[in-house]
Amino acid sequence: MEMRHLRYFVALADCLSFTRAAERVHVTQSTLSHQIKQLEDELGQPLFERIGKKVVTTEAGELLRGYASRALKEVDQGVALLKPGAGNLTGKVRIGATHTFNIGLIPECVAQFLARHPTVRISVEELAAEVIAARLRDGEMDLGISYRPQDSAGLWFEPLYNEEMVLVVSTNHPLAHRKRIRMVELHRRDLVLVSSAFSTRTMLEECFHACGAEPTVVAEMSTVAPMLALVARTMIGSIVAINAVPEAMAGLKIIPLESPTPIRTPGILWRLKEAKPAAVQSFAVILRKTALSNSLRREGPG
Repeated sequence: MEMRHLRYFVALADCLSFTRAAERVHVTQSTLSHQIKQLEDELGQPLFERIGKKVVTTEAGELLRGYASRALKEVDQGVALLKPGAGNLTGKVRIGATHTFNIGLIPECVAQFLARHPTVRISVEELAAEVIAARLRDGEMDLGISYRPQDSAGLWFEPLYNEEMVLVVSTNHPLAHRKRIRMVELHRRDLVLVSSAFSTRTMLEECFHACGAEPTVVAEMSTVAPMLALVARTMIGSIVAINAVPEAMAGLKIIPLESPTPIRTPGILWRLKEAKPAAVQSFAVILRKTALSNSLRREGPG
């Protein structure tokens, strides 16, 4: 099946006349008839019937018509956007992001996007993953950037990359000289972690349980920035996603964890079965490239 088959089919379904349909797609009636026959043979059932001098769609033809029309419209719109002089994208992109990604990733992506599409308006809200999921389901947002929410019903989670969680301590901490550290070695060590309301905390608790360690959680916080500020001033450590640690923040030492290595998977949250406006798709392209590039830069040469 080729694109022309669908174009000829939709033209005939709209006109219900071989003469008018052939004129619309600029072919002869015999060519149109031959192409429709090819499509019917491939599908294994008739799409049109002749009743007297009239042409009508069969049940199969009527079912295919809606899907084919939407598919051709999407393709034509995409091609039009790529043509020189097609004009700038317009509209608004509504984004929900958790705190970790709102620190550096989102500002970087928004800056790139607006440089290319200055006529599009961007709205970004920093929210918990579960709130982002709810707002997406209600149609109040176009896409979300977070870890996979516990309740993803009605949504599609598109993974971006895998990231390790690391131990962060001050440069004066007794563990600051270590190249790597096993999670069991954090037994009875003072830590500040995200609160139990976050899925990240649940994952960390499972890792500690697996290795038989029970750290002393002396503080809980809901965002990374104050956790790191506390770490820099005390002998308290923390475990955060490596991409959440600002490269320019002085006084901190990042130590990889092992046995086990806590790993999280950031991704894009979408509503299921919904057409995405061109501006939203364009932002997603920049987001995918930037997220992957940043993760590779953090990992260093392989």
